[in-house]
Amino acid sequence: MQLLKDKILKEGRVLSDTVLKVDSFLNHQIDPLLMKEIGEEFANRYSDEVITKILTIESSGIAPATMLGLVIGAPVVFARKRKSLTLADNLYSSKVHSFTKNETNEISVSRDFLSPDDNVLIIDDFLANGEAVKGLLDIAQQAEANVIGVGIVIEKGFQQGGQLLREQGIRVESLANIKSLANGQVEFFD
Repeated sequence: MQLLKDKILKEGRVLSDTVLKVDSFLNHQIDPLLMKEIGEEFANRYSDEVITKILTIESSGIAPATMLGLVIGAPVVFARKRKSLTLADNLYSSKVHSFTKNETNEISVSRDFLSPDDNVLIIDDFLANGEAVKGLLDIAQQAEANVIGVGIVIEKGFQQGGQLLREQGIRVESLANIKSLANGQVEFFD
């Protein structure tokens, strides 16, 4: 997706060989026009599938997932990282480790929102080591839902997450796949 790649090159900041900061349009401030295009692109890439639910994780996956939901008319369910008084029981839960934040969180989704009748598309902002996606896959599996694939806004293709998912036979569609962040430069796979 050229529009996204251009935005990454223009506004993204390489903080290290493994960290790309995109908070001006994806992780803190959200560019709604770009998110609209991202939602449409995911809809096009998965137009051969019947999607009944979109599953993501709070918080940066919510914007692209919601735009996709708007395009295809499917509800968006997001896994919460923190328990609340209104989300205390009747849950699917999984543990997810964030290498960026160096912390492990238990993520949860109410059993009311995922079922064996669902065809689920998982959406997330980044794919690096695949921990968040693995947690979401675990939750979908607990619900006995059918996962039709994974949509990623930015994949760090130089890390193992995408490869491990594809080796498991999971369809992964990444809108921008980064080959390297070496020397402060973003290089994409073709």
